Amino acid sequence: MSTTSTLASNRIQSLLDESSFVEIGALVTARATDFNLKQNETPSDGVVTGYGVINGNLVYVYSQDASVLNGSVGEMHAKKITRLYDLAMKTGAPVIGLIDSAGLRLQEATDAMNAFGEIYLKQTMASGVIPQITAIFGSCGGGLAIMPTLTDFTFMEATKAKLFVNSPNALDGNNADKCNTASADFQSKECGIIDVVADEATIFAQIRELVSLLPGNNEDDSCYDECTDDLNRACAELANCVGDTSIALSNIADNNMFFEVKAAYAQEMVTGFIKLNGVTVGCVANRTEVYNADGEVEAKFDAVLTAKGCEKAAEFVEFCDAFNIPVLSLTNVKGYEATMCSEKRIAKAVAKLTYAFANATVPKVNVIIGKALGSAYVAMNSKAIGADITIAWPDAEIGAMDATLAAKIMYDGQSADVLKEKAAEYAALQTSATGAAKRGYVDQIIEAADTRKYVIGAFEMLFTKREERPSKKHGTV
Repeated sequence: MSTTSTLASNRIQSLLDESSFVEIGALVTARATDFNLKQNETPSDGVVTGYGVINGNLVYVYSQDASVLNGSVGEMHAKKITRLYDLAMKTGAPVIGLIDSAGLRLQEATDAMNAFGEIYLKQTMASGVIPQITAIFGSCGGGLAIMPTLTDFTFMEATKAKLFVNSPNALDGNNADKCNTASADFQSKECGIIDVVADEATIFAQIRELVSLLPGNNEDDSCYDECTDDLNRACAELANCVGDTSIALSNIADNNMFFEVKAAYAQEMVTGFIKLNGVTVGCVANRTEVYNADGEVEAKFDAVLTAKGCEKAAEFVEFCDAFNIPVLSLTNVKGYEATMCSEKRIAKAVAKLTYAFANATVPKVNVIIGKALGSAYVAMNSKAIGADITIAWPDAEIGAMDATLAAKIMYDGQSADVLKEKAAEYAALQTSATGAAKRGYVDQIIEAADTRKYVIGAFEMLFTKREERPSKKHGTV
């Protein structure tokens, strides 16, 4: 067995529980003989496929072998992957793909093109039924780049992996030295395709952690762990985490564990998973600050919705809804990003976010930790679009707009004293948490430190939630 072939197998061994991998289709080889293929050995036709377990959970895995025709996808290569999907769908278990391939096998031409289509079809059929995860370790270009983007979560090796539809050098006025559009850095920060960028060992550890957080399929209702954390634990520093809500979510979570996805993309919106009382919960939160490992602020944002942030959150909420994962939102938003570039996409992106929250039938809890102003707040999992429980911190601002601005509009031309008086009156009546609670738009006003126990209580109450939607094939937003 060649070194690279060993690498393809070793990647699987590194991912799965020790000695749990069972290979399927090890003797499959290419059937095509044109263009010197007959003279080439094609062991396993360039992809190792089989099943095993991660922390005792059944998973199906394929790992492309770059030593066999550069790991290119041909007829039999694809049949092995589609066969794996068939088994995964029958048994209700995730599929994990380890990508390292030159793409389409040119020697097989139309057979290889059809092979791509067959994989795309299986991925589409599996979407929303079983979790799909891909990790890119080498090249993933052209039509192959569609495969990870049809899956739910994608990991990418930091230095050697390449993901592209068109290579950087094929783009007019560009080259890899100028802007490497195939790099993990570009794909994670600019495209939002990649959830985690890391070295190989970290990727395997992170996939194992993610699999342990997710149900095996969309009907799996046994994805719970014994909670070893105090359900009533106070989070004394939570009020100081309004800016960086990734830290806030870590504080709330069982044992302070938060698995963030797409962390490098649209950082003003946080998405990821936590456990609450042993149950996986999907989290969406506005963010205005990013702190580094040394506790220093490395980025700041306005408390506004952006097109990228909305799209990121909408996709995440749709995944959670498909797999019956409850959704928690932390809201701190006062409006929309106001730039020429944003204006091209913001309305549609906010519509997608609104639709995702409103359409989701899983338990939904919203905690207002800062500002909740205007229609931007309405889109952020408000009670108006279906949040089951809305909780607010005492100093939360909930209303149509900032009180000072509202006073200036309503009392235009009045003196500064009048404006100040009317702003204070408006704040008390129309933008306070108490005012919203009196109208039934907020269910509970709690101290920030008590957030964990109240959120756990809300989700426990909602555990048996059932909600029907109008009969239809699917929405169109």
